This record gives sequence, structure tokens and C-alpha cells, in this order.
Amino acid sequence: MTRNVRVVLLCEDRQHETFVKRFLYRGGWHLRDFRVVLSPQGRGSAEQFVRERFPSELQAIRAKGDEHVRLIVMIDGDDKGINTRRASFNAACEAQNIPAPGETDNVLICVPTWNIETWFSFLDGREVEESVSDYPRLMRVRDCDAHAEELAEICRAKHQSRPLPPSLEDSCIQYNRLFDP
Repeated sequence: MTRNVRVVLLCEDRQHETFVKRFLYRGGWHLRDFRVVLSPQGRGSAEQFVRERFPSELQAIRAKGDEHVRLIVMIDGDDKGINTRRASFNAACEAQNIPAPGETDNVLICVPTWNIETWFSFLDGREVEESVSDYPRLMRVRDCDAHAEELAEICRAKHQSRPLPPSLEDSCIQYNRLFDP
């Protein structure tokens, strides 16, 4: 029996996986819709794993043709930011002779800068600065449920009562492009 995967999630860690899954679950997606590609814990750089795996996952969703499979990538921006991370994905594609993602590709690259804890702090109502890296971690991975629900409401509303951090705003715009055509 084959699964009918609709979303491939490529991410650095369990926190990213849990957050994205819960976010999409709020939008009506089901666990059976996902295939997760997670960096193996304790086996080198998670960022490097995601970057190097990206071209093959991109090629795989392109091969699905009109099945409308989406690729979601979640990677911390660290001190690099959105544009540098995206450029690294383009370079990884070029190194493997695979065309970089374009506007017609079903790809969403989320780059919380510095890290996802920046987004959690913002979603908790705090003012955040993306050049700062020391926002508190959650006690348990599953504690991100309220954050995922809040972000789902923000992205669906398409307008916010307060300015979003640039990386979060970018991800909402890209999400709406990909999931709400």
C-alpha cells in the first residue's frame, strides 16, 4: 500500500518538524499527508544536511508533475538570514546540475532568523530583534502548539495588528502563495 504524500518536510530538528506539522494541521492537513526528512541527530551539521538534501527533494517533487506535492524546508537563519540561506540552496542545486527553485515550484523555504525561538517569542507577544540569538527555548518540543495556532491565524488573516519580524513575514507570504492560490 502506498501513501499519498502531499507535503514533504525537510528540516533540521524535531522542533521544526513539530511546529510545521501542527501549523499545517491547523490548516486542515493530516499526518498521513506528510513525509518528513529530518537531519539525523548527532551526525554533523543539521544545516548542511538540509542544504545538501534539498536538490534531491526538489527534483523528486518536480518528478511528481501535476500531483501538486509541496516541499517545505525549515532551517534556522542563524546569523546568515533569509537571502543567504536561499542562495545556499540555489548553489547546492547548481552543484548537482538541478535548476534552482522558481516561482512555479511548489517550494516553501522558512528561515527563522536567528532561530525558531525568535518566532516563538514574537508569537508570545514579545518584541523581538532578529539579530539577537538568545530567545528562550521551549521546555518540550510539543509546547509549540499554541505558537503554531497563533501563526496559522496570522497567516490566514493576511494582515497583522503589529509588524511581523521579516523572516516570519516572508514565510507567511510564501505560505499564502503556495497553499492559498
